[in-house]
Amino acid sequence: MQRLSRRNALFSGAATLGMPLLARRGMAQSGGLSGVEAQAAGLDQLRSLVISREGQQIYARAFRGPGLESVANVKSVSKTIVALLTGIAIERGIIGGVQQQVLPLLGHAAFGDARDRLTVGDLLTMRGGLASTSGRDYGAWVSSNDWVEYALNQPLESNPGGRFIYSTGGWHILGAALSRASGASLHRLTQDWIGNPLNIVIPPWIADPQGRYLGGNDMAISPLGLVRIGEMVLQGGQIDGQRVIGRDWLERSWQPRTQSPFSGDQYGYGWFLTRYDGTFAAYGRGYGGQLLVVVPERRLSVAITSDPALPARSDGYFGDLRRLVEQIVRAA
Repeated sequence: MQRLSRRNALFSGAATLGMPLLARRGMAQSGGLSGVEAQAAGLDQLRSLVISREGQQIYARAFRGPGLESVANVKSVSKTIVALLTGIAIERGIIGGVQQQVLPLLGHAAFGDARDRLTVGDLLTMRGGLASTSGRDYGAWVSSNDWVEYALNQPLESNPGGRFIYSTGGWHILGAALSRASGASLHRLTQDWIGNPLNIVIPPWIADPQGRYLGGNDMAISPLGLVRIGEMVLQGGQIDGQRVIGRDWLERSWQPRTQSPFSGDQYGYGWFLTRYDGTFAAYGRGYGGQLLVVVPERRLSVAITSDPALPARSDGYFGDLRRLVEQIVRAA
């Protein structure tokens, strides 16, 4: 992985919502984008692909499904966005920091066990220690009367801060904590803190029985809006001269803190960490093949939406997407 000090110089460029479909800066001449397009067109689950380099969209196409300006369910890429919101809340003093304990933020009574030590940082890294509410356990969780309480009462499979346990329930706990600490809904925070500065609309999404918007899943963002988030990140947390989030938080988010047992990739604060074409990359991933990838050294942002009803396993469609992104980064 590139050292963080090395990446400091890689945040630059001016963002635009222009949508040229022809390659720029040498990618077309190398035949790179024509190969990318052919590869993408052959993936039946893929719906849209948007590529931005140095703040300029160099490729954008909806192969099937809704258009590029229509919102798409980005599934668990929502976790990456909640991580950005958490960084903003910390910078604004709404939350004390990643070491702040979660139960007081929720106004929840102590359990008298390791749950009482659960921190914001534990949830950001999916090391909350609580049994998962994702996968085969997702249906029972969202059928419960109180999603926060259900997630908090899952058996402890590890001490907080221990091993990686993929669970949307932990992100819903974090989203509820952000909402209570700020006095605004998670949707309001997302629109005000990210949507408005980036000039994108993020409509309301599913909420729990208490009216708390689901943290970590089912946000709806257009492919153009998703790549714009990537452009903001690559510019050190600012866009069009407006600061959205601090560069320091982004750098801390990309420090490896645990590892996914499924993909083998490392994980920071809401970002999976990997390498494409030998180059450091961070990505958010959602069920079905939703992706937001940023490659700081290449100043490259890639947004992919796919059919959200079909799985995308590492040995199947998600593997195809990894090869597609590898080709994109190599062409850049």
